[in-house]
Amino acid sequence: MMKLYWAMPQGIKKHYQHELELYETEFVQRHLQQAWRHLERAHILAQPWPREHSYVHWRMLCFGFFIKSPKEVLGQITRLVFGGVKSFVGKIPIGNTGGANVPPLKPMEIPTDLREILKGTGED
Repeated sequence: MMKLYWAMPQGIKKHYQHELELYETEFVQRHLQQAWRHLERAHILAQPWPREHSYVHWRMLCFGFFIKSPKEVLGQITRLVFGGVKSFVGKIPIGNTGGANVPPLKPMEIPTDLREILKGTGED
């Protein structure tokens, strides 16, 4: 039976939201590398949940426009179209950081602190 994902658990959601807040802080200070890193971390946390996953890709798309990167913009448009659907049916490349600089279906190592946050959800 296929597992469907919809509601992000609150224990993970607070960390996801914190990464987005850190992104905003770094972005407004124009610390773009650090800002992007927080989007990647939010992406890792959000992958199994379609709404949050798609939202991170939306933020990545906006970031791509801001830095004037055609590669990032095109990569994020593609991910916006397919990422949420993949999340909904539980078919995601675990640990993928979500940027156009990595293949969209490539599983990646999850940072230790994020692995601890995801423990117990079946996503690590």
